[in-house]
Amino acid sequence: MSKGFATDISGTKKRKKVSSPVEDQGRLISWSPWPPANFKTRYPAFPFVLTLLIIVVGQWYISLLR
Repeated sequence: MSKGFATDISGTKKRKKVSSPVEDQGRLISWSPWPPANFKTRYPAFPFVLTLLIIVVGQWYISLLR
């Protein structure tokens, strides 16, 4: 106790389990293994980023053809 540490260790403390929020386990397209049902909430910017990527790659490809 000289440095402020407790000498009595109590192991009877109960800890609550932190449960993750319930996520949908289904699929957006029933017959497809991808994407999962929580894809829209997990990656909300995916359509925007994919559109930008397609535009950038398309411009790069067109510039190579010239």
